[in-house]
Amino acid sequence: MEFTVRTRRKRELVDITDRVQQAVRAQEVSEGLCCVYVPHATAAVVVNENADPQVCEDLLDALEKLFPDGVWRHDRVDGNASAHLKASVVGPSKVIPVVGGRLALGRWQAVMLAEFDGPRERRVVVVVR
Repeated sequence: MEFTVRTRRKRELVDITDRVQQAVRAQEVSEGLCCVYVPHATAAVVVNENADPQVCEDLLDALEKLFPDGVWRHDRVDGNASAHLKASVVGPSKVIPVVGGRLALGRWQAVMLAEFDGPRERRVVVVVR
């Protein structure tokens, strides 16, 4: 299954948990694995707390401190080298267990699309087995 997400800011985390859970339900898999993947070089998938928005802001701020804009060789080409680095470190996919037909996320966990070079339209691929 695949869906798109329209991001609104240069850097943001977008909660996609409900849409991923819909994909799990559609596959009617009660026990298995769910792979969430973004086929983009400047976006990633994160599993983390989303109940407190400050956690998301802290993650984005930490990545910005590690990979600031404007100091990388690729910036001379597209000006988005830090987005590539952040996406590489965070990773384009996460695998989440499916138990009882639901994502086996912790109480405070959510699946989020991490945008590092928006706003853009992003594809999210979900495979459940």
